Amino acid sequence: MPGSLAAVAPPARPGAHAGETVPMENPPTGPEQLATRTAEIMRDGDRASRAAGVDVVAVTPGRATATMTVRPEQVNGHGVCHGGYLFLFADTAMAYASNSHGVSALASGADIAFLRPAHEGDVLTAEAVERAASGRSGLYDVTVRADDGTVVAEFRGRTRQVPGLSPVTARP
Repeated sequence: MPGSLAAVAPPARPGAHAGETVPMENPPTGPEQLATRTAEIMRDGDRASRAAGVDVVAVTPGRATATMTVRPEQVNGHGVCHGGYLFLFADTAMAYASNSHGVSALASGADIAFLRPAHEGDVLTAEAVERAASGRSGLYDVTVRADDGTVVAEFRGRTRQVPGLSPVTARP
């Protein structure tokens, strides 16, 4: 439902029914506002990324930028950031980019290449860019960089729009 300002959603208020159409209060008026509003709504429910210390700092249609400082509990037995945290970080950036059009999308697959280790205290930046979108499918590239600009990882992810999955534009 690209561009839809009302969508099927779970109950938004007491007495509402799942599947009910719930119009937004103060609906966004353009693609930039829709991307921003979608990111705000996603951020509210994104406990996994918050727990990992991921901060989404910018979202525009088809793009997202996030930062994360590598914490002691994210370091593996080799003294470097665990690859699972780097994957979560890149996947989060892709999630915000792929949902920026206001339609719920989930990862359908992804690959990551670890190019350089990240260490405790490193401030990482992930930049996600939509490379292709056709029908319900999307393709995204995410570059993870250290604070000195060195590329730490390259991530390529695929998404699938999931109609009826609590579309973010329907939540009040």
